[in-house]
Amino acid sequence: MGRKRVGIVLFQLGGPDSLEAVEPFLLNLFLDPDIIPLGPLGILRRPIAKLISSRRSIPVAEKYAEIGGRSPIGTLTERQRVRLVEALSPHIDPIAVTAMRYWHPLTSEAVAALRKAGPQDEIVLLPLYPHYSYATTLSSLKEWRRVYGQPTGAPPERTIDHFYDHPLYIQALVERIGSTLRQFQDSSRIHLVFSAHGLPMSLVEKGDPYPQQVGATVSAVSELGTKQYPGWPRTHLLCYQSRVGPAKWLQPALTETIERLGHEGVKEMLVAPISFVTEHIETLHEINIEAREEARKAGIETFRMMPAVGDSPLFIGALKDLVLRAVGMEPHSSRAPLASAQIGSATV
Repeated sequence: MGRKRVGIVLFQLGGPDSLEAVEPFLLNLFLDPDIIPLGPLGILRRPIAKLISSRRSIPVAEKYAEIGGRSPIGTLTERQRVRLVEALSPHIDPIAVTAMRYWHPLTSEAVAALRKAGPQDEIVLLPLYPHYSYATTLSSLKEWRRVYGQPTGAPPERTIDHFYDHPLYIQALVERIGSTLRQFQDSSRIHLVFSAHGLPMSLVEKGDPYPQQVGATVSAVSELGTKQYPGWPRTHLLCYQSRVGPAKWLQPALTETIERLGHEGVKEMLVAPISFVTEHIETLHEINIEAREEARKAGIETFRMMPAVGDSPLFIGALKDLVLRAVGMEPHSSRAPLASAQIGSATV
């Protein structure tokens, strides 16, 4: 009997691959009802999205110009896809495709690629968002269902909708933080600031589990880091970034926290972006340029940013473990139990 043939769909938000793509990327973003819920006013979604994307495209394009003229998320996600296929190939016959929510390769392109690859025994839906949220995970899975449909005779689907506490993911974060801590003379005295993408409180009030899962990741990373690194910082905080519009979002905000810490006399800071698995504009510009400048103005002398887990062996190991367990194969080389990553049949 041959190896199991498994289709794997890696979901991400995507990003513009040129400055010209910024406005259509933003239009796709603001057309998403999970980003801007308008209820009975949904008929106004397209004109509102066109207006917002047109107005925001110029300042946003200027930011992309400062980080190379494009988002790196496509290239970096492709590296993750290739590494995951390499890791899985001894166990299954993997057909991995990427489905970006707002820019190419879009979900429709991922579906076409899977169908072109021929029949599969199972399909694993794997959003690359560690923490489940209505605005990311649910939105991507809804788009998958809209595009893929419910075709007759389709292989069974397995959905992994979070991995915020997977042991290898936690270890990957600790490793990244630990390598950055070596850049400080006395790392135990620095302020470690965890930064996660923000979320409107309107979604939190509807039951979005995102903030609880982010908090659990911070606790797990801090616990493991303290055990593994003698110089692990004694102080850590959790902040949120990327707020858009006047609505109330999760607090405290990253920039306000940096300003407060500076006024309190903090001189050294490490920002660890924990809800992003690759670099993109939120890390390369919002943290590494904008937050860095805020820190300088606030009197903080040493400012560092933890690199994203990217295609680190530990993170790819976490993804491999998730996929194999989803299709009922416990890897012989698994270094840790699955923790509580949710695996089941798709129900979106």
